Amino acid sequence: MASSYRVLVSDPISEKGVDALRAAPEISVDVNTGLKPEELIKIIGDYHGLIVRSETKVTADVFAAAKNLKAIGRAGVGVDNIDRSAATDHGVVVMNTPSGNTISTAEHAFALMLSLARNIGQAHCSMIAGRWDRKSLQGMEMCGKRLAIIGMGRIGTEFAKRAQAFGMVVVAFDPFLTAARAQSLKVELAETADLALTGADVVTLHIPLTPETNHLLNATRIALLNPGALIVNCARGGLVDEAAAKTAMDAGHLGGIALDVYEVEPPPADFPLFSAKKCVFTPHLGASTAEAQENVGIEVAHQVKNFLTSGEIVNAVNMPNLDSRTLESVGPYLDLANSLGKLLSKIAPAQCDGIRVSYLGPVSELDTELITRKVLTGYLSAAHNEAQVNLINAPAIAKAHGISVTESTAALASNCTELIEVSAIKGEEVCTVAGTIFGKSARIVHIAGHYVETNPTGRFLFVENDDRPGIVGTLGTSLGSASVNIANMALSRTSDRKRAVTVIEVDTEPTTQLLEQLRATPGIIRVLSFEL
Repeated sequence: MASSYRVLVSDPISEKGVDALRAAPEISVDVNTGLKPEELIKIIGDYHGLIVRSETKVTADVFAAAKNLKAIGRAGVGVDNIDRSAATDHGVVVMNTPSGNTISTAEHAFALMLSLARNIGQAHCSMIAGRWDRKSLQGMEMCGKRLAIIGMGRIGTEFAKRAQAFGMVVVAFDPFLTAARAQSLKVELAETADLALTGADVVTLHIPLTPETNHLLNATRIALLNPGALIVNCARGGLVDEAAAKTAMDAGHLGGIALDVYEVEPPPADFPLFSAKKCVFTPHLGASTAEAQENVGIEVAHQVKNFLTSGEIVNAVNMPNLDSRTLESVGPYLDLANSLGKLLSKIAPAQCDGIRVSYLGPVSELDTELITRKVLTGYLSAAHNEAQVNLINAPAIAKAHGISVTESTAALASNCTELIEVSAIKGEEVCTVAGTIFGKSARIVHIAGHYVETNPTGRFLFVENDDRPGIVGTLGTSLGSASVNIANMALSRTSDRKRAVTVIEVDTEPTTQLLEQLRATPGIIRVLSFEL
């Protein structure tokens, strides 16, 4: 059988990965590493697939020359060397290999924890310096200690298995970890990071760095740990407030810290934690094992092969190339679906068991899979940035967190001729939002049991309160005094006239002080601030 697809491997990967490609009769493979940019541009037009590591820079100029390119596989996690926007514009799927280094990173983090607990680094230095410091290097056992795992993705899950084998009591926080999934993993589920950290003897971090998680371990949260607690970070620099950790160590509250990642890499010579007494530092070695490097090479080869031969897409990090017919039919609903997902993530309970998307009217007659994926994209990206969540990987990320996703055409009763209804389900609790399109204008028309009408994009305040006189006036006065202009306001109340909600679209983000002031107002039950 003649080869139908040509694949270029432009950076070194495992020979087993290359063999996996060559084993497919439909694929011919060229390994040509160390290419200069102009050399890559000259030949890339002949290839349907490209496999890179970090050395090859796949720029907009490369994509412009890549007339036949359908897929790029990155042997590793980071895709900073690939112009993803250009890839999307040219209809090229970009896939990475986030699971290839799972075991490697989990084992490295576990090794750091044990080294920290038993003073391995300090003992080694003491020995080669000719000392015998048995009394001063007394360690702590892990058996029976309370371990807080922040982030229960692949790596956090593997860490938990090893900790349980050592007899540790594991408590986990992850905004998408369901009660059923936690039970199957035999870990205690915490509803918040603070609850997970309270009373912990050890904490290990396995989450991405986002604006919300930056300095997640700050002075306040470090104070929640037991005296003498240990911190391990093999995830991302910036998750730990390094200055706060140093202060806590100097004060004697924090027992030790082990870092493989840093806010600035490499850390400067005067890095404050270098002077800490009980610490272990490694230079970003989480994925640096021969096995991990071989795994990502094999994994990326199979991903590119499967995409070219069967259309299967795994671990894509960019939006797929959508045909014009699909975009024409579902395009008007996509932005609304994304906003509904984001809104649900803000008002629904955390750690839901499932997401249900229901359709009513003409929209239900379309191929709604893409719309449902857009709902998931909005929901997951707004609440949890485990990875770049997009139309391709959103269902897989939901599944990995134990979130079931269902579609139906049984939407709530409505005066609207068509409706997209999205519900988050947690046990017996159901939280629902819904939206529709009037003509060419998308509108949100239902929020958590209240019929409202508001824009699907903008900066909003969601206020739930007792239904009594004066609340709306208080809101307006407070916002006006804080120079927060109201762009739009929607009011609704329950049929028994006991509760009401006010959805306020504002021009500027309210300050924390203003939000706390509103929350302290008699009669106001809940105040949320968010952007859609």
